[in-house]
Formats: sequence, C-alpha cells, structure tokens
Amino acid sequence: MFLADYHIHTSFSIDSDAPMEDMLLSAIDKGMSEIAFTDHVDFDKKYYPEPDYESYIPVFTALKEKYRDSINVVFGVEVGLENKWADKINAFTSEYPFDFIIGSSHAALTKDLYFDQKEYFEGKTKQEAYYTYFSELYKNIQTCHDFNVYGHMDFVSRYGIYEDNSLEYRDYSDIIDKCLISIIEKGKGIEINTSGFRYGIEGTYPSMDILKRYRELGGEIITAGSDSHRPEDTADHIEYAYDMMREAGFKYVSVFRGQKAEFIKI
Repeated sequence: MFLADYHIHTSFSIDSDAPMEDMLLSAIDKGMSEIAFTDHVDFDKKYYPEPDYESYIPVFTALKEKYRDSINVVFGVEVGLENKWADKINAFTSEYPFDFIIGSSHAALTKDLYFDQKEYFEGKTKQEAYYTYFSELYKNIQTCHDFNVYGHMDFVSRYGIYEDNSLEYRDYSDIIDKCLISIIEKGKGIEINTSGFRYGIEGTYPSMDILKRYRELGGEIITAGSDSHRPEDTADHIEYAYDMMREAGFKYVSVFRGQKAEFIKI
C-alpha cells in the first residue's frame, strides 16, 4: 500500500532537534513509500530564522540518493504565510528548487499564535479570534501565490485560551467556504495534518466536516502529514488520514514533482 507522510521537520527547523537521517529511517521503518521534508520558513525573523540552505541541500541530496531504493524523498518546505510579507514570500519560493510547498498560517494580525498567544487571544471572544484567523487566512490565499497545499488550516484552536477551544465548521462556514473555494480556484489543495492527536484534540486539522466540505466544493488535491518533529512521531496516524480521505469521497492522494500534483489511487 502506498503511504506518504508529506509534513516532516528536522533539526533544520527551529523547533526540532532531530537529524534528517533519523527522521528518514523512522519513516522507512513505519512503511512509508514517500516523505516530504518541510522545514519551517517564516518571515517574522524575530521567531523563525531561515534554514541554512547552503548546508541543507547537500545533506538532503546525499540522503535522498543513499536511501533511494527504500523510499522516495521530496524536497519541501513549510512557509508561514502572512499577507504582510507577501512580496518576500513570493520571491523566496522561486529561489530554491522545491518540489512541494506547504503554506500555513502560524500568525494572524502579525501575532504569532504560539509566541504571541496572549496578545492575540486576550480581549477577543472565541468567535472573534477564530473568525479573524480565517479572514487573515483568506487574505493570505489572495496574496501569497506560491504554495501547493494549505497546512492545518483550522489549527487556531490549538492555542485558544478558552474553556472550550473546539472549532466547529458550522460556526464559521461562510468564511471557511470562502477560503476553500479560493484554494480550489487557484489550483491548490489542503493537507490532513494528524498532529491533533498529539495536541489533545484526538483528531486532525482540518476536521472531517471541513474535509468533506472541501470535497463537496470540488477539491481534489489532498496530502497527509504527521507534522512530526521527532522520529517517534513520523508517520503518526497517516493510515487514519487515508481512511478519512476515502470516507470524504477522495479516490486519490496527491504527491508532488516540481510543484506539480500527481495523483495516486488510495
């Protein structure tokens, strides 16, 4: 069975200490056919230094060749999308030969949801904070052009400060639909990010309701990623994500070559 984990971080990301080879070997041990390394590039340099690609690319290339008979390794990146930095983001993504680009919203209104948690959430109701997040996400889709899938698009709930941080599609359906329609119209996709199982929600980002709505609206491009930062989390719940795809009506999972989607039957 073909299985691909398309969201993996290594020690080239600020929030991981894991050597790239350790992550790769873990993926092989867990039966992955293909993986994408997607180390962070966010443009608020206060928090996220850019990976050193002069060092990164030789390591990546050597490991891809070394293990080519066991697994296919894709050169990816996770770019933190913020409309404030759109020009820099659009310029950056053409600097390197990425096969795959995740666009993610780690911040809203220039406030990082992790580092600036109190600044972003305090003084807002849950409805206000979550709706604002999706509104900013929509602006990012309009201004940041060079991404292939939108990552963990409802993960604002991970950092909520409310008694109940849950996020229901029906409460934000108008703005979420607006985002999904724009993603589809621009030829982009979304990911099923399984890290929610490690962050206390016992589920994925996005939820099944959002995934089904994406498919109903005509969405076809879909990937699955563990968002792992440690070898033990690589491939976490990837088969579960594939089951979700089938339940939502998808017949194919996407892989990427030169930022072009290819479709593999699931």
